[in-house]
Amino acid sequence: MTTTIPPRNPSVRLIDTEDTDESRDRLVIRVHERVLQDVDVRALDALPPVEAKAHLERSVAVMLADIAPGIAGVLKQELTAAVCNEVLGFGPIQPLLDDIEISEVMVNGPSDIYFEKGGVIYASAVRFRNNDHIRRIADRIVAPLGRRLDEASPLVDGRLADGSRVNIVIPPIAVRSPSITIRKFQPERFDFDDLVRIGTISEQVAGFLRASVASKVNIVISGGTGSGKTTLLSALSAFIPRQERIVTIEDPMEIQLRQPHVVTLEARPPTGESSLAVTQRDLVRNALRMRPDRIIVGEVRGSEAFDMMQAMNTGHEGSITTVHANSPRDALARIENMVMMAGFELPTRAIREQMTSALHLIIQIGRMSDGTRKVVAATEVAGMEGDIVALQDIFRLEHIRMNPEGKVEGEMRATGIRPRFADRFAQFGISEAWTGPTERMAIR
Repeated sequence: MTTTIPPRNPSVRLIDTEDTDESRDRLVIRVHERVLQDVDVRALDALPPVEAKAHLERSVAVMLADIAPGIAGVLKQELTAAVCNEVLGFGPIQPLLDDIEISEVMVNGPSDIYFEKGGVIYASAVRFRNNDHIRRIADRIVAPLGRRLDEASPLVDGRLADGSRVNIVIPPIAVRSPSITIRKFQPERFDFDDLVRIGTISEQVAGFLRASVASKVNIVISGGTGSGKTTLLSALSAFIPRQERIVTIEDPMEIQLRQPHVVTLEARPPTGESSLAVTQRDLVRNALRMRPDRIIVGEVRGSEAFDMMQAMNTGHEGSITTVHANSPRDALARIENMVMMAGFELPTRAIREQMTSALHLIIQIGRMSDGTRKVVAATEVAGMEGDIVALQDIFRLEHIRMNPEGKVEGEMRATGIRPRFADRFAQFGISEAWTGPTERMAIR
């Protein structure tokens, strides 16, 4: 007699019997081995996904009837799904990837699997059988990418067919177990109305940023990992006039633009077929020859920061990029260090003068303790004071607190400082979009 045991995690559907998980795993393995023997898996991969799944489900149903004739009902459906995930999907983590509310899946080991949902990380009840099982799924992930995993190439960073980002690390780099991290592609694009609704930004700051983008202010979005930098960048890009030519540069591709005149470039690491890598710096240099009105770099990570500064200073105003940093001051320090990586013997003061000329506005976004993302500052790069780059906040999130429901709240307050680049607004027919130092807007 068999029974179905409820899943240990409500977001993940598990299969189980009165026997041990090991017995269940053995059954899945037996059917999977039969599939590999009797079914042309390569032919399935060539079929449309719905067709391939339907064909495989019929085959698995026949094999289950032969191997375990007593299995029926819901348990049979769950075993069939588990085998199909092994053959066509990414094994045990496929249900997590199919859950639209889950944004990231992290595999640390066979029994250490986590997922992010609503900005909070949870432990999952799904598991792999062993390290070899993780490795087999990892190989399946990288196969379509034209990449390989072995001791000579133990790291892979790439983009899946649906746009999701994947990072895989195997031994000897990952000491205990292969590690898989998948940041899922979100097909629904957030616009500023959505960001205001969920409390990421206030209406007042949204109006100010709309005016800044439309008047070709150069913007850096700064924040930590998973703070929502790319989401904010995609929302900002909606304010770029549709007639402008935009070149986007990413590694890997994530930005979703709605304008019709967009050229998308993606960096390429060395592959098995070619040892030639195409870096973001190569792409920024090439973009300058493509007659762009604006250049958007998904994230500056290295020497391309120098070329990005050059582009902003030579007629490509209104460009936008992101950088990993915990404050506007840290963002400038990181950019300065990355410019030094370009290999030019430039004095520190010359680099900082170039930054103050190229950059106008830094938007700092943070991930709060409750998992929400909020813009915490909009800061102008105000020029040089001696050898130091002067910064001044235009908006600042103040009185940050936790409410009784466990949600982070704060007040986005205008400092009353008028940025120097506000003169651009009138040139583009835009009224100034903020009031004075007493203006406050609650963000929840």
